[in-house]
Amino acid sequence: MQQEVTNFVDWCATFSTQQACLDELKRHRWPNGFECPRCGHHHAYILTRHFLHQCGKCHHQASVTAGTLFEHTKLPLPKWFAAIYLMSSDKGGISAMRLSNMIGVTWRSAQRMLRKLRTAMGDRDEPYRLRGLVEVDDAFIGGKQPGKRGRGAAGKTPILVAVEHRNKGAGFLAMKVIERVNHQQVQQFTKCLQPTATVRSDAYPALNILAQHCEHHAQVTPPQQAGKWLPRVHTVISNLKRFLLGTFHGVSGRYLHEYLCEFVYRFNRRLWQNQLPRRLLNAAANHVAVPIPM
Repeated sequence: MQQEVTNFVDWCATFSTQQACLDELKRHRWPNGFECPRCGHHHAYILTRHFLHQCGKCHHQASVTAGTLFEHTKLPLPKWFAAIYLMSSDKGGISAMRLSNMIGVTWRSAQRMLRKLRTAMGDRDEPYRLRGLVEVDDAFIGGKQPGKRGRGAAGKTPILVAVEHRNKGAGFLAMKVIERVNHQQVQQFTKCLQPTATVRSDAYPALNILAQHCEHHAQVTPPQQAGKWLPRVHTVISNLKRFLLGTFHGVSGRYLHEYLCEFVYRFNRRLWQNQLPRRLLNAAANHVAVPIPM
């Protein structure tokens, strides 16, 4: 679905008040008008002071934000809407420190907002299945440390990466943090692939299990020739590392999954860059509440 294209100034002007944001969420939550979550009745009285809808039949009081990503938030919704725009429109992402300075919240609040939005991004892409010719490879994310490099390196987190190879460019992308590169972890990762896909990888033994799910072509690839056999996936991995180091100066393994969700979400919608704020707002409005521990 094509979304309205706008700029940051117009976005903030449109959603400058709590009521304007609530009206927008109401359009997402109840597109056909109010529907009581308890009895299904379609008429409600508006309790303006508390921004609640009281069912005209069972008198249940329903909040527009209940059951969404904004449930129980103590922050004004205009700050949430500004965060959605800033996070989705910046190709390099936005750090919690920068976001806190731009919208006037604490670093902790900004971090929680970003983590919730990354969860919505990841869940939005989870149902996608890659098709056609797909390149698959593993990578290791983490800062430089002395000792062994590559597989088995200390202090690094392994990930699996799959990207569609479409003529002169890349198609859709999938990434996953794993414990180690073995048959079990690769088998679980195949859920992102359609059975009719043709998969290309290097000849690392753990990746051979891909043949049980779809057509698989493996080739022993020296490091200096990896870009010829797996050009799309190696470009994506390189871009991911620049993304993590450029804006966030590295990410610990504990939170890496959330950053992969953000990277994949933006990559898969790179052709609709100007529509991303509306798309992310729609994802947040239709997402269940996300509890983030303090």
